[in-house]
This record gives sequence, C-alpha cells and structure tokens, in this order.
Amino acid sequence: MSPDQFQKNSMYIETPESFVDGGKNFDEDGRPKRTGTWVTASAHIITAVIGSGVLSLAWAIAQMGWVAGPAVLLAFSFITYFTSTLLADSYRSPDPVHGKRNYTYSEVVRSVLGGRKFQLCGLAQYINLIGVTIGYTITASISMVAVKRSNCYHKHGHHAKCYISNNPFMIIFACIQIVLSQIPNFHKLSWLSIVAAVMSFAYSSIGLGLSIAKVAGGGPVRTSLTGVQVGVDVTATEKVWRMFQAIGDIAFAYAYSNVLIEIQDTLKSSPPENQVMKRASLIGILTTTMFYMLCGCLGYAAFGNDAPGNFLTGFGFYEPYWLIDVANICIAVHLIGAYQVFCQPIFGFVESKSKEKWSNSQFVNGEHAVTIPLCGTYYVNFFRVVWRTTYVVVTALIAMLFPFFNDFLGLIGSLSFWPLTVYFPIEMYIKQSKMQRFSFTWTWLKILSWACLIVSIISAVGSIQGLAHDLKKYQPFKAQQ
Repeated sequence: MSPDQFQKNSMYIETPESFVDGGKNFDEDGRPKRTGTWVTASAHIITAVIGSGVLSLAWAIAQMGWVAGPAVLLAFSFITYFTSTLLADSYRSPDPVHGKRNYTYSEVVRSVLGGRKFQLCGLAQYINLIGVTIGYTITASISMVAVKRSNCYHKHGHHAKCYISNNPFMIIFACIQIVLSQIPNFHKLSWLSIVAAVMSFAYSSIGLGLSIAKVAGGGPVRTSLTGVQVGVDVTATEKVWRMFQAIGDIAFAYAYSNVLIEIQDTLKSSPPENQVMKRASLIGILTTTMFYMLCGCLGYAAFGNDAPGNFLTGFGFYEPYWLIDVANICIAVHLIGAYQVFCQPIFGFVESKSKEKWSNSQFVNGEHAVTIPLCGTYYVNFFRVVWRTTYVVVTALIAMLFPFFNDFLGLIGSLSFWPLTVYFPIEMYIKQSKMQRFSFTWTWLKILSWACLIVSIISAVGSIQGLAHDLKKYQPFKAQQ
C-alpha cells in the first residue's frame, strides 16, 4: 500500500480496509499481507527493549551488589519472557491460532476481558507513554549537557566547576519535537525509528567498551556482595530506598509489553503468529539479558559502589572525551526518534476522540494543503498543530521541574510493570483457557501477579522518595548558580 492510501489523520495505526479482489497480496482481514518472521520480530524486540534504561543498570547493581543485582535482572527477564508468551496467545481471540486478530494491546484487553479492564489498561498505557516522553526529555537534555561538560573537563581539568543548566537544552529538544510532531502519520516516521535503533546500539556498545577498558586498566574500585555499604556509602534508610528504586530501573529496562502486540501484528500467519512470537520473545529476551548483564556487571566492576546513575553522563568516564561526546550525541539522536514512537499513540488517541466528538468542527477536522518546495504537498490541521505543540511544551515544562534521570526511570518502570507486563497477560490467559478457580495453575499465577504488584508498589515508593530527596537538594543548588 502506498503512503497516499493512508488516511490523512494522525492515527498511528492503519484501520482495516476491505478489498474487493480478495487477492493473494492481502491477509484475511483485508490488510496488506504480513511478511514478518521470527528474525524480524526478534530484531524489533531487541530494538524496543535496549534503550536509555541500560545506562542506569550499573548504578542499579551497585545498590544491590553482586548477588541480588544479577539475580533481580534474571528474575525480571524470566517474568517478562513468561508473561510475553501469555500475551502472544492473546493476539487472536477467542482462539490463539484461528481467532480474530487484535491490532493493539488495548484491543486485546477489550476483546478478552471487556470494558472496565479495557479502560484500566488504557489508563496504564497512557500514563506510561506520557511518563516515557517526559523521561526522554530529561535524558536527552542531560546527554546534550554532557557533551559540553565533557569538553569543559577536557579543557580545564576534571575538578573544574563545569555547571551547565539543562533547561536550554530541554527547550531545544522540545522545539525539535514540535516540528517532528506535526508529521501526521506514524508510518512516515519509519526512517527516524531506524536511525534511533542504530543509535541505541552505538551508545550502548560505547559504554560497554569503555567499562571493559576501565576494568582492564585496574584501579581502586570498591565492590561487595551486598552493594553500597551502610555507614560508608549510605545510611540504612537510603540503602532501602535506593534498592527499591533500583528495582524500578530494572523493570523499566525490560518493558516492551506496550509494543508486543504491534510487533506480532507484523508476522505472517504461517506458522501461527503466537508460536513465532514466543520464539522471537525468547531470542529477544536472551539477547537483551546477556547485553544487560554485561553492561550492568561490567559497569559495576568499573565504578564499584560509586557507579553514577548514568555512566555516560555521570562522568565515570572523562577520556577519550571525543568518544564520550559521540556516545552522548547518539543518545540525544536516539531519544529524538524514541520520543516520537511513544507520543504518536497519544496524539492518535486524542485526535480520534476529538474527531468523534466534534465531527462538524472545521478546526478539528479540516485539512489544509500546503505545498513545500522539494517536499511536495503537506496537509495542515489546526487542531493537530495546537494540541501537539501544547503537549510537547507541557512535557518539557514538567521535565524542567523534575530533571532527575534515575528516579524518573524507576517511577515509570514501577507504574507500568505490573499492569502491562504481568496483570493483564495473566488475566487474559486465565480467561481464554477457561481455567478453574483455585486450581494449582490458577493459584500460582495469582501469587506471581500479587508478588509483582508488591514489587511495583515498593519500587514506586522508592522512586517517589528519591524524586522528593533530589528536588530538595536541587533547589538550593540551583539558587546558588
């Protein structure tokens, strides 16, 4: 299907269409024939999972130590893989092989569980998406600042006071996003997603390489089986809060439930999509876990209990400064694309609801053709311009109020992990399999769900406490500048 055939609205998901020829180029639902395989699905999963969360794993392991840190990483990888296999069976309903396709996570929940839980799922999804866009604004500005600080340290020495405000860079990031957000259709951003994926592998690999070099070079580094030491590095209370927050960081690093159904919807129907998706999930999670273990453990080995919250912007590394600059530029470019991936569903949801409610409004529905030299004709919708610009500005303002990378990652991870990664996949599996209440399998699935809920709550509390603590420190520091 050519781009001209897409609707000229901002919905990020194409609606099914009817094709009279019923030809071989289309699937049974009237959409262009899907061609995805376990290879492409695995690649999508790896790209979706490996993101800015990897940069905080050395800090997370430092809070828990050599025993609990890797153990928590492995536990989250197992839980994520297990629940992803349950979610894969829900792509078609009521039968996982021959049932009707569901194109998004919310559609799956509505089809299997019904109204109220569908609304709860939508609420959890959009809170997660909004939180991620705010978090990415923070992270991108930190990386932009890190480039200037790296050059400052190289020029004036490692002990120079190279304070640079994040706010101007958040404004720059927001201006870029305002422009990109006016692209009306998610499908036309595929080039940006490809660039972002390449950037994520680039900066992760640079961080990994620098950690290996630092470990190989030796030097005084304090590590322990239990992580940061009470009375030496932190107080007993801080130790508890930091461990809670670290759990949230790891949960954020593994989150990809939001896009699993969309990835599965790219797979061809033979062999069955759920079987292929389970295989792709296994490969994707294994690859990601190996990468995370290397980055987290080598990062902890390189920095010890003093591991920074973001090892590319926390200046555990100063030299080679040009390589640090390259890595941070890669982070910023990646997050420019990643921001669009996460905000487009929000744009699509609000705009579709607005068009339903104000169907006769020219402001909401009118498309005005504007010819741009060398680019062709572009359709401008005034509501889209105002609403999307407002959204980007508001997220930037919130990011300026809470410019704290780790605490925000932990909060996003803890809020989204339980409902999207654990609760809904388990509930849908129980419903579709018509599992008997209080049977052995029903009981241990419920225990797993409740245990993950408790983990999410304590990590959320830890992250909120960390945000409050950092905000108290930040305001006097800012006033001194």
